[in-house]
Amino acid sequence: MTAMPITISDRAARRIAQILKAESQPMMLRLAVTGGGCSGFQYNFALDDARTDDDLVLEKDGATVLIDPMSQDFLHGAEIDFTDDLIGQAFKVNNPNATASCGCGTSFTV
Repeated sequence: MTAMPITISDRAARRIAQILKAESQPMMLRLAVTGGGCSGFQYNFALDDARTDDDLVLEKDGATVLIDPMSQDFLHGAEIDFTDDLIGQAFKVNNPNATASCGCGTSFTV
């Protein structure tokens, strides 16, 4: 079985590229899945200046996203998106592996 790719929406790529361009040194966005949050797992977004040999590297329109192997297992077929609405701006992961998520969308259950 081939793993479904992890993708970046056009909106997310534009916002990530804006954030990375504003940094004084070359940076990438790291997405990690960690234990915790109100639903069991949570998404963590952080700027990182170093990639490891086993990171998955996603590149689109000037945006570079790094994902470690353990997090990849939870993200098969997911899309990294960016929302900008009345309640604020945020990165969002549309994850088909999540069976439930919290109201804020930052934690999930598999």
